[in-house]
Amino acid sequence: MLRSAAVLILLFCAVAVSVRAAAAEQQPAGAAPAASAAAAVPTGATASTPAAASADPRVALLKLLPAGSKLDDLRPSPIPGIYEFMQGAEISYLTADGKYFIDGNLYDMKSRDNLTEALRTHARIALINSVPESEMMIFSPPNPKYTITVFTDVDCAYCRKLHSQIAEINRLGIRVRYMFFPRTGPGTESWKKAEVVWCSANRNEALTRAKAGATLDMNKVCAPTPVKREYELGENIGVRGTPAIITETGDYISGYMEPRELLDQLKEFQVAKR
Repeated sequence: MLRSAAVLILLFCAVAVSVRAAAAEQQPAGAAPAASAAAAVPTGATASTPAAASADPRVALLKLLPAGSKLDDLRPSPIPGIYEFMQGAEISYLTADGKYFIDGNLYDMKSRDNLTEALRTHARIALINSVPESEMMIFSPPNPKYTITVFTDVDCAYCRKLHSQIAEINRLGIRVRYMFFPRTGPGTESWKKAEVVWCSANRNEALTRAKAGATLDMNKVCAPTPVKREYELGENIGVRGTPAIITETGDYISGYMEPRELLDQLKEFQVAKR
């Protein structure tokens, strides 16, 4: 599910209160607060004992994270005392004590690398690769130099403009793999059109006709279709609008580009990854 930064901030503020409250409840009356995590370990316990393991701050933080979150979604970041919270390709950071939430990118000052974006690109590639090409609609030249995956909406104006230039895009050596992302969501007309396109005998032709504004036979249904799965995958990747273009290297291009500009952008990404 899509999460706004404001909602996450409120969420982790609540986590912080919960963690502090839990600690207060467990402290015996009149006892002084533990000076450190080590001081909280019972006599005779070591860092490798279950007592120490139970002090893992992720356990407390996990209780108030979004439904479906797992302990492995929280991993130590390159900064001591700060965890990465990663769901799909969405990444944020929070302190181990739950006091602070960070919504932004983490950079290595020596290399100037964006460490957060590097995680996102790997996550996008893994998510895209989880979908077999048999569930995509592919428009390809004979010998493609680049492949892009495009989350598309049949009724999106700029999606239609992009597709109207598909022949030129292919001529430039770019292979296009389409996945559905009806922006209006489940049960809407755009969602239904996506399903009708998928259920057509010639899906590529049906998509081209639909994007040109042709009337579709809305009674042409079949089951199952990949629309729901691809829509949810787009959400996990962080798609906010269409067309959303994911490159082979996991880079995200938001919105429409002229074919030649798109080619130049793909070349830049390829050089940057060398």
